[in-house]
Amino acid sequence: MTSTSHPRDLRTELESLTTEAFRPELADIDRLPTLDIARLMNGEDATVAGAVAERLPGIAAAIDAVAERMARGGRLVYAGAGTAGRLGILDASECPPTFNTDPSRVVGLIAGGPDAVVTSVEGAEDSRDLARADLEPLALTPDDTVVGISASGRTPYAIGAVEHARARGCLTIGLACNPGSPLAAAADHGIEIVVGPELLTGSTRLKSGTAQKLVLNMLSTITMIRLGKTYGNLMVDVRASNDKLRARSHRIVALATGAGDKEIEEALTATDGEVKNAILTILADVDGPTAARLLEESDGHLRAALAASG
Repeated sequence: MTSTSHPRDLRTELESLTTEAFRPELADIDRLPTLDIARLMNGEDATVAGAVAERLPGIAAAIDAVAERMARGGRLVYAGAGTAGRLGILDASECPPTFNTDPSRVVGLIAGGPDAVVTSVEGAEDSRDLARADLEPLALTPDDTVVGISASGRTPYAIGAVEHARARGCLTIGLACNPGSPLAAAADHGIEIVVGPELLTGSTRLKSGTAQKLVLNMLSTITMIRLGKTYGNLMVDVRASNDKLRARSHRIVALATGAGDKEIEEALTATDGEVKNAILTILADVDGPTAARLLEESDGHLRAALAASG
């Protein structure tokens, strides 16, 4: 159903939202020296991490639920409008180069489609039906997770995405920046990071956007850690596909094993540039095919493969 709220009703609703609140003490901000405005803005931003900290138990519970499903082959899907949608797409697009994930495993959807990443698509966020239409081609299963993202917590597109996903048995997460939001209420895991009124009234690309970025970083990164995409704090699932990544791959193998350059190059050659496999050949003193088998039997977890090799 497309939203048909009366403009006056919508104004009343917006006035009640923390993210939309007006701050009279900043009414003369445009008359301040640039450095003073920068200090004000920096002070505002410094409060965001504290707001996230208050919701860490809920964030951790959501991550564990996501990782459990992704370990069974499920996908992580972000859905939002405007800044929220762009942040989801950003997080999704950075997973393949960081964790060597298939691009279909973490997906970002934005109201209005790809054009909305760089331009505003008027009215797209007001449609729950549009969210359902965008999700339909994914043929969601109960192993998938859909994360609705909306600073206000009332965006019909994000709520529609969560409702559609729940109807198909998916895990759902609602990420918002207002307390008591319809989005959080619609989801299995409601995460509300209350950052308070913005420096510029209603400009939720500021503190709200920063809060959403921090939470999305946690969702994807910690999920990938749980899935064995790292070894310690090393990105061992990168693949050496260009000069920069080849140099990084060499360095990661060196940090993980302490081996010399020649041994590292031989290991990377023997494993077709797969960092995780190369580390295993060195630390477990096995050949490339054995490393591949051990990792497959350990669902890609390097620590478990190392334990099994002993």
